[in-house]
Amino acid sequence: MKRVVITGIGAVTSIGIGGRDFCNALRAGVSGVSEITSFDTKGFEHFKGCQIHNFEPANWLQHVDPASIGRSSQFAASAAVMAAADAGLSREALAASNCGVCIGTTDGESQIIDQLSEQALQHGFAAIDARLVTQVPCHNIATAVATELGLRHQALVMPTACSAGNYAIGYAYDLISLGEADFMICGGADSICRKTFAGFYRLGTIAPEVCQPFDMHRKGIMTGEGAGILLLETLDSALARGAHIYAEVLGYGLTCDADHMVAPNRDSIARCIRNAHSNAGITPADVDYICAHGTGTVANDVTEAAAIRSVFGADMPPVSSIKSMIGHTMGAASAIASVASAIAIDEGFIPPTINHVEDDPQCGVDCVPNVSRPAPLRIVENHGFAFGGNNAITIYARYES
Repeated sequence: MKRVVITGIGAVTSIGIGGRDFCNALRAGVSGVSEITSFDTKGFEHFKGCQIHNFEPANWLQHVDPASIGRSSQFAASAAVMAAADAGLSREALAASNCGVCIGTTDGESQIIDQLSEQALQHGFAAIDARLVTQVPCHNIATAVATELGLRHQALVMPTACSAGNYAIGYAYDLISLGEADFMICGGADSICRKTFAGFYRLGTIAPEVCQPFDMHRKGIMTGEGAGILLLETLDSALARGAHIYAEVLGYGLTCDADHMVAPNRDSIARCIRNAHSNAGITPADVDYICAHGTGTVANDVTEAAAIRSVFGADMPPVSSIKSMIGHTMGAASAIASVASAIAIDEGFIPPTINHVEDDPQCGVDCVPNVSRPAPLRIVENHGFAFGGNNAITIYARYES
């Protein structure tokens, strides 16, 4: 199997658009929380989230009309353009190569379903906008990326909820390592929608002000939106091109709880960690930092920490959550966290868990509270867990010849 490396990154987030801005915001511990304006929040007791403001897809898209695709597709295609440019690969070079697309998502274009539902409720089904209907299918996200970059290899969407980004990256890793693709554009994308916000609100898991993973005073998640995209290629290809290598992809692990629709399962998560270590050829002692799923709910934080402890014992590495900054971006979450992991390795720092007040003794993790930490990271473990029991963990390493 061929070694696989990350040579391009693209990020569209509430704290920064583009790799450099996102990196600077991660290091500074910037909060992306604001009042949600994407939909009418009347009737909700609290209505904050990590919405992206001042995003202009026309700044990035030249071959796809932004008005013809949904917001999640706009995020994904724009971040893909960023990743390709960052890798030093032109549209023509990618179009002439065996380059594929694999994008993860939870909601797809659910914000369009919100609009269609509103039109039907207010004016009847005959009044719905047929042009919007064509934008609903989630496969449009991968198609938008492929169309923008002129790609002719496979284009897939992984709808495995909030671990979908890691699923997509794992699939892309397999294609590259097995020689079935020259390059892969992979990651995740999702946009804030009323349906998901209302669902979490009804579950009682929406925080009123901020997200506080692993904190005694946490009150839940902040819904967010955005896209994280990686460009993968073989190490040989990267070296031949003289490309900058952010990190090497060592492997990944997957499990399914087959247990409960929404409650995480400690033993299944622990098994997923072990699967990832085995696939990557590492041991727990090799891991320098864990980029946690870290949603800021009691169910997740306590269960995730217990699963980590069951694998690592008392020698747990630092465990921080970037959801404290960008919120829970659903299917984009583990993909944006993968971008963060690659940046952390390349730049030599651990992103903080902001909004931290008091450690939760039930978790007992070093969550890198409030301030980023310089660290010469060699191996980073990135967690992604989802409703339905879909768990996916990716492993990244500093490139060493």
